Amino acid sequence: MAFLKFNKQELVNLDYSLRREIIGANHLGAYVNTSIVTCNTRKYHGLLVVPVENLGNERFVLLSSLDESIVLNGKQFNLGIHCYGEEYEPKGHKYIVDFDADVLPTLTYKVGPVVLSKTLVLDKEKNQLLISYKLLSAPGKISLVLKPFLAFRNTHELTQENPMASTSYNPVANGASFRMYDGFPNLVLQTNVKNEYRHQPYWYKGVTYSDEYRRGFDCREDLMVPGTFVVEMKPESEVVFSASLQEESTGGLKTRFASFMKAAQVITSYRGFLMENVDRMKVMQNGRKQICAGYSWLHTGLLRETLETLPGLTIYANGNCKEFEEILDTLIANETQRLYHRTTQIEAPLKMTDALQQYISFCGREKEVWKKYGTVLKDIIESYAHREYVGLHDNGLLWCEKPGTALTWMNTYINGWPVTERAGYQVETNALWYNALCFAIEMEGKYAKKSEFVAKWTPVRDAVKASFQPTFAVQSRRGYYFLADYVNGSGQHTEVRPNMLWAAYIPYQLLDDQVQADVIATIEKELVTRRGIRTLSPRSEEYKGVYDGPQVNRDLASYNGCCRTAPLGMYEDICFRMIGKNFCGKAKWLTEGIYEDINRHGVGSFSEIYDGDAPHEAHGAIASATAVAALCRCQYLMDQYTKEEVQ
Repeated sequence: MAFLKFNKQELVNLDYSLRREIIGANHLGAYVNTSIVTCNTRKYHGLLVVPVENLGNERFVLLSSLDESIVLNGKQFNLGIHCYGEEYEPKGHKYIVDFDADVLPTLTYKVGPVVLSKTLVLDKEKNQLLISYKLLSAPGKISLVLKPFLAFRNTHELTQENPMASTSYNPVANGASFRMYDGFPNLVLQTNVKNEYRHQPYWYKGVTYSDEYRRGFDCREDLMVPGTFVVEMKPESEVVFSASLQEESTGGLKTRFASFMKAAQVITSYRGFLMENVDRMKVMQNGRKQICAGYSWLHTGLLRETLETLPGLTIYANGNCKEFEEILDTLIANETQRLYHRTTQIEAPLKMTDALQQYISFCGREKEVWKKYGTVLKDIIESYAHREYVGLHDNGLLWCEKPGTALTWMNTYINGWPVTERAGYQVETNALWYNALCFAIEMEGKYAKKSEFVAKWTPVRDAVKASFQPTFAVQSRRGYYFLADYVNGSGQHTEVRPNMLWAAYIPYQLLDDQVQADVIATIEKELVTRRGIRTLSPRSEEYKGVYDGPQVNRDLASYNGCCRTAPLGMYEDICFRMIGKNFCGKAKWLTEGIYEDINRHGVGSFSEIYDGDAPHEAHGAIASATAVAALCRCQYLMDQYTKEEVQ
């Protein structure tokens, strides 16, 4: 079964093909990302995008694109495609007859009697892109002309023609080396066979990124083409092109590419794509393994995203406990300020507890885990007694406020002002707070002979237990309960959002049985979709069901209706606990809804957000760590309950 295959009719339709992207990433944080017809539509797109250590490990687009042309009987046919304003030139997509990515992204071009395939692969262990060109059929020899477009700029910026850019080159074996600015690495372009390099530097001006234009962002830039590489090909021959940060042995390029093809497995199941994405999200930075929040513009090593995704990407994906601790240890070392002192991600440090609870549940080494991480968790709890932007009240609840600042994961801004500020008692922050208190007190009671911590924080835990439900519970006109999203001086804010999930999810019961059942029923009725959990109920006047149009419209929709896959793992965990194996059918239906979208936005990857309205089109980052981790957890839960049923 071909999962990721597109035909000529789909490929030549730019409204269709430009909305579908391919992504490849290595373990060093580099990536290749473009549309399936290789026309860049975002400023984040590029064929070789790498983190540069001496520039703060920010990612930089070195090789933006590579145009191919075929010269047959003295006539040149351009296979590339770029957007200039509202025009596309050249229109090489009209020659594409097939795209297949079940192994590696492969495009097939047909120009009269000439059939040429192009396959891309990014080395997992070094910053090197390889592109194989195979002349599948031709009436005789042809010339393949390769034209590189260079950017040498930050992924978040655009570049223009400027006198500081070096247009010179240094010759290397079967190629040339370029470095447009001081402080950058060299970009070395080579082929496995001899070629003729024609140095004719020229700036292509006004290259337009249609997705940025559609969103109202700066969208035009100038790209430098230093020259062209011309290679002669005969039928059934192969040319391997390399873009690397160092000169490569050209004699080994073809063998190296063949080894990647051999190692690449044909993906025959959705789970195969899931595992491929798990690998993509873990990168080495400064010699330490960390989690990338998503491609192609989300960052690596973020506090909240790492704690949310760590169990899913390690223990649930492959049972790797060592990797779980390795990544967590790096996070703790790198994030002391946010963990113990000051952060606008108010609830994020408290998610350490949930990550450790999942880890203990999986590996069973409770005493060892507490011995290693107990001090970290206790210090996090202690910090909330004096943490900036947080007030610990007599009722045990945390009041979080910084005027003009969104202090939770719902942190979109419009013109500098938060869309969902949520100042006051936040439901998920206080549920996480209670969970941390209960867990730490329980562990200290078991493994500490005498603990001042237990004596100090037990009354606070009890106060939270007594005040939480009266503070947040809301009885609707329809007779069932749900939880206010936050509470402040103006009272309960009764928007139905997924944040209340945390109160039902944590293992230490905060809610009466009836209230807890009603909370899940509310979420089921108003928030659950086949693309994840809505961020706001459609019953709300603030609901925005479609993430599209100008930036303001998208920002309003982001946390006011868009679906997120991230809460799905938590939701399914609750339902399995409540219903048991009888939930397997519904869980499968929910996860398959995400899998079905695998060839619509990020081809072979899992998107960050979806429209709240059907058909729930995908948006945001095309490859999201939170989505991948949630799906890994859902798959693990289904496997566990299916296993129990078989036994």
